[in-house]
Amino acid sequence: QVQLVESGGGLVQAGGSLRLSCAASGSIFSINAMNWYRQAPGKQRELVATITSGSSTTYTDSVKGRFTISRDNAKNTVYLQMNNLKVEDTAVYYCHLDYNADYASYLEVWGQGTLVTVSS
Repeated sequence: QVQLVESGGGLVQAGGSLRLSCAASGSIFSINAMNWYRQAPGKQRELVATITSGSSTTYTDSVKGRFTISRDNAKNTVYLQMNNLKVEDTAVYYCHLDYNADYASYLEVWGQGTLVTVSS
């Protein structure tokens, strides 16, 4: 099984920055897209950012201009650079991978989540 290990969460003051990392391990034939989701207390999980195999990126409106998703293909790692953090960014952030385990298998896997708490 492919596994995702997230790191980088923690407590940060509003206006500060934080960088999340998500490293994939296991048998990955190809990566189609890597995503970051988040779930705040009392809210549904939402897609925050996506990066495709062609390095095309998309962001939810609330983080545009503040967050940047990037990847290191050699390390099978995706990052989320979060700048100018706001209290409303507080959430558990989940890494999500769309990938092929082999030529014919299209699969997805979730990371364990990492808590980001932004204080005022």
